[in-house]
Amino acid sequence: MVQGVGKIEGRSLWQISWIRLKRDKVALAGGAVVLLLILVATFAPLICKIIGVTPNDFHQDLIDPSLQTPIGKWNGISADHPFGIEPVNGRDIFARIVYGARISLLIAFLATMLSVGIGTVAGVVAGYFGGWVDSVISRLMDIFLAFPLVLFALALVGAVPDQLLGLKGDSLRVALIVFIIGFFSWPYIGRIIRGQTLSLREREFVDAARSLGARRPYILFTELLPNLIAPILVYATLLIPTNVLFEAGLSYLGVGVRPPTASWGDMLSIAANWYQVAPLYMVPPGLAIFITVLAFNLFGDGLRDALDPRSR
Repeated sequence: MVQGVGKIEGRSLWQISWIRLKRDKVALAGGAVVLLLILVATFAPLICKIIGVTPNDFHQDLIDPSLQTPIGKWNGISADHPFGIEPVNGRDIFARIVYGARISLLIAFLATMLSVGIGTVAGVVAGYFGGWVDSVISRLMDIFLAFPLVLFALALVGAVPDQLLGLKGDSLRVALIVFIIGFFSWPYIGRIIRGQTLSLREREFVDAARSLGARRPYILFTELLPNLIAPILVYATLLIPTNVLFEAGLSYLGVGVRPPTASWGDMLSIAANWYQVAPLYMVPPGLAIFITVLAFNLFGDGLRDALDPRSR
Protein backbone atom coordinates (compact mmCIF):
# COMPACT_ATOMS: atom_id res chain seq x y z
CA MET A 1 0.00 0.00 0.00
CA VAL A 2 1.40 3.33 -1.06
CA GLN A 3 1.32 5.92 1.64
CA GLY A 4 0.02 9.35 0.54
CA VAL A 5 2.13 12.43 0.50
CA GLY A 6 1.45 14.97 3.24
CA LYS A 7 -0.01 18.38 2.63
CA ILE A 8 2.27 20.68 0.64
CA GLU A 9 1.93 24.38 1.32
CA GLY A 10 2.98 26.95 -1.23
CA ARG A 11 5.06 29.98 -0.31
CA SER A 12 4.30 33.53 -1.26
CA LEU A 13 6.88 35.85 -2.79
CA TRP A 14 7.30 37.65 0.54
CA GLN A 15 7.89 34.37 2.41
CA ILE A 16 10.52 33.35 -0.11
CA SER A 17 12.13 36.79 0.13
CA TRP A 18 12.23 36.58 3.94
CA ILE A 19 13.92 33.16 3.77
CA ARG A 20 16.54 34.59 1.40
CA LEU A 21 17.07 37.63 3.60
CA LYS A 22 17.57 35.47 6.71
CA ARG A 23 20.42 33.68 4.93
CA ASP A 24 22.24 36.98 4.37
CA LYS A 25 23.90 37.58 7.74
CA VAL A 26 25.54 40.82 6.59
CA ALA A 27 22.18 42.29 5.58
CA LEU A 28 20.62 41.19 8.88
CA ALA A 29 23.48 42.84 10.76
CA GLY A 30 22.88 46.05 8.79
CA GLY A 31 19.16 45.83 9.54
CA ALA A 32 19.86 45.34 13.25
CA VAL A 33 22.06 48.45 13.30
CA VAL A 34 19.37 50.41 11.44
CA LEU A 35 16.78 49.34 14.00
CA LEU A 36 19.14 50.28 16.84
CA LEU A 37 19.70 53.73 15.32
CA ILE A 38 15.96 54.30 15.02
CA LEU A 39 15.46 53.29 18.66
CA VAL A 40 18.31 55.55 19.80
CA ALA A 41 16.86 58.50 17.88
CA THR A 42 13.36 57.83 19.21
CA PHE A 43 14.37 57.48 22.85
CA ALA A 44 17.18 60.05 22.84
CA PRO A 45 15.84 62.03 25.84
CA LEU A 46 15.37 58.87 27.90
CA ILE A 47 18.85 57.56 27.04
CA CYS A 48 20.53 60.84 27.97
CA LYS A 49 18.51 61.04 31.19
CA ILE A 50 19.60 57.54 32.21
CA ILE A 51 23.26 58.30 31.53
CA GLY A 52 22.97 61.74 33.08
CA VAL A 53 24.06 63.93 30.16
CA THR A 54 22.46 66.80 28.23
CA PRO A 55 23.22 68.07 24.74
CA ASN A 56 23.36 71.84 25.35
CA ASP A 57 24.67 72.34 28.89
CA PHE A 58 28.11 73.92 29.17
CA HIS A 59 30.83 72.47 31.39
CA GLN A 60 33.38 75.29 31.53
CA ASP A 61 35.00 73.75 34.61
CA LEU A 62 36.23 70.87 32.40
CA ILE A 63 37.86 73.19 29.82
CA ASP A 64 41.46 74.39 29.98
CA PRO A 65 41.12 78.22 30.11
CA SER A 66 44.36 78.81 28.23
CA LEU A 67 43.94 76.28 25.40
CA GLN A 68 40.13 76.09 25.33
CA THR A 69 40.42 72.29 25.02
CA PRO A 70 39.06 69.59 27.36
CA ILE A 71 41.11 68.89 30.45
CA GLY A 72 42.60 65.40 30.47
CA LYS A 73 43.42 62.90 27.76
CA TRP A 74 41.21 61.50 25.01
CA ASN A 75 39.11 64.64 24.63
CA GLY A 76 37.93 64.54 28.24
CA ILE A 77 36.46 61.04 28.13
CA SER A 78 35.26 59.94 31.57
CA ALA A 79 32.50 57.99 33.26
CA ASP A 80 30.31 61.10 33.21
CA HIS A 81 31.11 61.90 29.56
CA PRO A 82 31.63 58.60 27.67
CA PHE A 83 32.51 60.28 24.33
CA GLY A 84 34.26 63.29 25.82
CA ILE A 85 33.28 66.95 25.63
CA GLU A 86 33.50 69.72 23.04
CA PRO A 87 36.28 72.31 23.05
CA VAL A 88 35.49 75.85 24.28
CA ASN A 89 32.06 75.14 25.81
CA GLY A 90 32.36 71.58 27.16
CA ARG A 91 29.06 70.23 25.83
CA ASP A 92 28.71 66.46 26.09
CA ILE A 93 29.51 64.77 22.76
CA PHE A 94 27.55 61.58 23.47
CA ALA A 95 24.34 63.52 24.09
CA ARG A 96 24.84 65.58 20.94
CA ILE A 97 25.48 62.44 18.87
CA VAL A 98 22.28 60.83 20.16
CA TYR A 99 20.20 63.96 19.58
CA GLY A 100 21.88 64.49 16.21
CA ALA A 101 20.58 61.09 15.13
CA ARG A 102 17.04 62.43 15.50
CA ILE A 103 17.68 65.28 13.05
CA SER A 104 19.57 63.17 10.50
CA LEU A 105 17.13 60.25 10.45
CA LEU A 106 14.02 62.46 10.57
CA ILE A 107 15.13 64.50 7.56
CA ALA A 108 16.36 61.41 5.69
CA PHE A 109 13.12 59.45 6.21
CA LEU A 110 10.79 62.36 5.42
CA ALA A 111 12.75 63.39 2.33
CA THR A 112 12.80 59.78 1.12
CA MET A 113 9.03 59.45 1.60
CA LEU A 114 8.46 62.65 -0.38
CA SER A 115 10.74 61.71 -3.28
CA VAL A 116 9.47 58.11 -3.39
CA GLY A 117 5.85 59.30 -3.39
CA ILE A 118 6.32 61.79 -6.21
CA GLY A 119 8.65 59.53 -8.21
CA THR A 120 6.37 56.50 -7.94
CA VAL A 121 3.28 58.35 -9.15
CA ALA A 122 5.17 60.09 -11.97
CA GLY A 123 6.93 56.89 -13.05
CA VAL A 124 3.77 54.77 -13.09
CA VAL A 125 1.81 57.39 -15.03
CA ALA A 126 4.61 57.94 -17.55
CA GLY A 127 5.26 54.23 -18.08
CA TYR A 128 1.62 53.19 -18.38
CA PHE A 129 0.18 55.97 -20.54
CA GLY A 130 3.23 56.52 -22.76
CA GLY A 131 2.98 58.92 -25.72
CA TRP A 132 2.99 62.63 -24.98
CA VAL A 133 2.40 62.02 -21.26
CA ASP A 134 5.60 59.99 -21.07
CA SER A 135 7.47 62.63 -23.09
CA VAL A 136 6.36 65.50 -20.82
CA ILE A 137 7.18 63.66 -17.58
CA SER A 138 10.51 62.40 -18.94
CA ARG A 139 11.58 65.92 -19.97
CA LEU A 140 10.49 67.18 -16.56
CA MET A 141 12.74 64.55 -14.99
CA ASP A 142 15.64 65.76 -17.13
CA ILE A 143 15.05 69.35 -16.00
CA PHE A 144 15.03 68.40 -12.32
CA LEU A 145 18.15 66.25 -12.74
CA ALA A 146 19.96 69.25 -14.25
CA PHE A 147 19.42 71.38 -11.11
CA PRO A 148 22.61 72.12 -9.14
CA LEU A 149 20.98 70.88 -5.95
CA VAL A 150 23.63 71.97 -3.45
CA LEU A 151 23.87 75.50 -4.82
CA PHE A 152 20.10 75.73 -5.00
CA ALA A 153 19.81 74.59 -1.38
CA LEU A 154 22.37 77.15 -0.24
CA ALA A 155 20.55 79.96 -2.05
CA LEU A 156 17.04 78.93 -0.99
CA VAL A 157 17.84 78.39 2.70
CA GLY A 158 19.61 81.73 2.85
CA ALA A 159 16.70 83.55 1.18
CA VAL A 160 13.87 82.11 3.29
CA PRO A 161 12.79 84.35 6.23
CA ASP A 162 12.86 83.26 9.85
CA GLN A 163 9.12 82.52 9.81
CA LEU A 164 7.08 81.07 6.94
CA LEU A 165 3.68 79.35 6.71
CA GLY A 166 3.38 79.19 10.49
CA LEU A 167 6.76 77.50 10.88
CA LYS A 168 9.86 78.98 12.49
CA GLY A 169 13.17 77.94 13.97
CA ASP A 170 14.19 74.30 13.63
CA SER A 171 10.76 73.26 12.34
CA LEU A 172 11.11 75.62 9.39
CA ARG A 173 14.67 74.49 8.67
CA VAL A 174 13.74 70.80 8.81
CA ALA A 175 10.71 71.31 6.57
CA LEU A 176 12.78 73.33 4.10
CA ILE A 177 15.58 70.76 3.92
CA VAL A 178 13.05 67.92 3.52
CA PHE A 179 11.39 69.81 0.67
CA ILE A 180 14.68 70.55 -1.09
CA ILE A 181 16.02 67.00 -0.85
CA GLY A 182 12.74 65.20 -1.49
CA PHE A 183 11.25 67.42 -4.19
CA PHE A 184 14.40 67.52 -6.32
CA SER A 185 15.37 63.84 -5.90
CA TRP A 186 12.20 62.18 -7.19
CA PRO A 187 13.39 61.80 -10.83
CA TYR A 188 15.90 59.10 -9.77
CA ILE A 189 13.22 56.72 -8.55
CA GLY A 190 10.82 58.03 -11.20
CA ARG A 191 13.05 56.66 -13.95
CA ILE A 192 13.34 53.28 -12.23
CA ILE A 193 9.58 52.95 -11.74
CA ARG A 194 8.92 54.12 -15.31
CA GLY A 195 11.16 51.38 -16.68
CA GLN A 196 9.50 48.74 -14.51
CA THR A 197 6.04 49.95 -15.54
CA LEU A 198 6.92 49.78 -19.24
CA SER A 199 7.73 46.11 -18.72
CA LEU A 200 4.71 45.29 -16.53
CA ARG A 201 2.09 46.94 -18.73
CA GLU A 202 2.68 44.32 -21.43
CA ARG A 203 2.21 41.39 -19.04
CA GLU A 204 -0.70 38.97 -19.28
CA PHE A 205 -2.41 39.98 -16.02
CA VAL A 206 -2.67 43.59 -17.23
CA ASP A 207 -4.14 42.46 -20.57
CA ALA A 208 -6.60 40.27 -18.67
CA ALA A 209 -7.70 43.23 -16.53
CA ARG A 210 -8.22 45.35 -19.65
CA SER A 211 -10.24 42.62 -21.35
CA LEU A 212 -12.51 42.39 -18.29
CA GLY A 213 -13.25 46.10 -18.59
CA ALA A 214 -11.07 47.37 -15.73
CA ARG A 215 -10.53 51.12 -15.76
CA ARG A 216 -7.14 52.77 -15.79
CA PRO A 217 -7.10 53.80 -12.09
CA TYR A 218 -7.88 50.21 -11.11
CA ILE A 219 -5.10 48.86 -13.31
CA LEU A 220 -2.60 51.43 -12.03
CA PHE A 221 -3.24 51.02 -8.31
CA THR A 222 -4.45 47.42 -8.10
CA GLU A 223 -2.53 45.59 -10.81
CA LEU A 224 0.68 47.56 -11.37
CA LEU A 225 1.49 49.24 -8.04
CA PRO A 226 1.57 46.03 -5.91
CA ASN A 227 4.11 44.58 -8.34
CA LEU A 228 6.29 47.67 -7.89
CA ILE A 229 6.53 47.42 -4.09
CA ALA A 230 9.81 45.47 -4.22
CA PRO A 231 11.82 48.00 -6.29
CA ILE A 232 10.28 50.86 -4.32
CA LEU A 233 11.38 49.34 -0.99
CA VAL A 234 14.86 48.57 -2.27
CA TYR A 235 15.43 52.03 -3.71
CA ALA A 236 14.05 53.70 -0.57
CA THR A 237 16.51 51.84 1.67
CA LEU A 238 19.36 52.90 -0.61
CA LEU A 239 18.13 56.50 -0.84
CA ILE A 240 17.96 57.07 2.92
CA PRO A 241 21.76 56.97 3.47
CA THR A 242 22.23 59.36 0.55
CA ASN A 243 19.86 61.79 2.23
CA VAL A 244 21.72 61.36 5.55
CA LEU A 245 24.91 62.42 3.79
CA PHE A 246 23.18 65.31 2.05
CA GLU A 247 21.75 66.63 5.33
CA ALA A 248 25.17 66.32 6.98
CA GLY A 249 26.70 68.20 4.06
CA LEU A 250 24.19 71.05 4.35
CA SER A 251 24.78 71.26 8.10
CA TYR A 252 28.54 71.24 7.49
CA LEU A 253 28.10 74.21 5.13
CA GLY A 254 26.06 76.04 7.75
CA VAL A 255 22.60 75.86 6.14
CA GLY A 256 21.19 72.98 8.18
CA VAL A 257 19.45 73.25 11.52
CA ARG A 258 20.64 76.18 13.58
CA PRO A 259 22.77 75.92 16.72
CA PRO A 260 22.47 74.88 19.47
CA THR A 261 20.40 72.04 17.93
CA ALA A 262 22.69 69.03 17.57
CA SER A 263 23.57 67.86 14.06
CA TRP A 264 26.32 65.51 12.92
CA GLY A 265 27.31 67.76 10.03
CA ASP A 266 27.51 70.82 12.26
CA MET A 267 29.67 68.89 14.75
CA LEU A 268 32.07 67.98 11.93
CA SER A 269 32.15 71.60 10.78
CA ILE A 270 33.16 72.77 14.26
CA ALA A 271 35.63 69.90 14.67
CA ALA A 272 37.41 70.92 11.46
CA ASN A 273 38.62 74.06 13.25
CA TRP A 274 40.09 72.02 16.13
CA TYR A 275 41.61 68.98 14.41
CA GLN A 276 45.18 70.08 15.17
CA VAL A 277 44.71 70.36 18.94
CA ALA A 278 41.64 68.13 19.51
CA PRO A 279 41.56 65.61 16.64
CA LEU A 280 39.40 63.10 18.52
CA TYR A 281 36.47 65.52 18.37
CA MET A 282 36.01 64.56 14.70
CA VAL A 283 35.75 60.83 15.42
CA PRO A 284 32.27 60.48 17.04
CA PRO A 285 30.24 62.43 14.41
CA GLY A 286 32.30 60.95 11.58
CA LEU A 287 31.77 57.41 12.85
CA ALA A 288 28.05 58.08 13.39
CA ILE A 289 27.61 59.11 9.76
CA PHE A 290 29.80 56.25 8.51
CA ILE A 291 28.00 53.55 10.52
CA THR A 292 24.56 54.87 9.57
CA VAL A 293 25.28 55.02 5.85
CA LEU A 294 27.03 51.63 5.86
CA ALA A 295 24.20 49.93 7.77
CA PHE A 296 21.51 51.23 5.41
CA ASN A 297 23.55 50.28 2.34
CA LEU A 298 24.22 46.74 3.59
CA PHE A 299 20.57 46.24 4.45
CA GLY A 300 19.46 47.73 1.13
CA ASP A 301 21.79 45.46 -0.86
CA GLY A 302 20.55 42.40 1.01
CA LEU A 303 16.94 43.43 0.53
CA ARG A 304 17.52 43.88 -3.18
CA ASP A 305 18.98 40.39 -3.50
CA ALA A 306 16.18 38.88 -1.41
CA LEU A 307 13.41 40.49 -3.48
CA ASP A 308 15.00 39.64 -6.83
CA PRO A 309 13.10 36.62 -8.23
CA ARG A 310 16.13 35.68 -10.35
CA SER A 311 18.39 35.23 -7.32
CA ARG A 312 18.88 31.84 -5.70
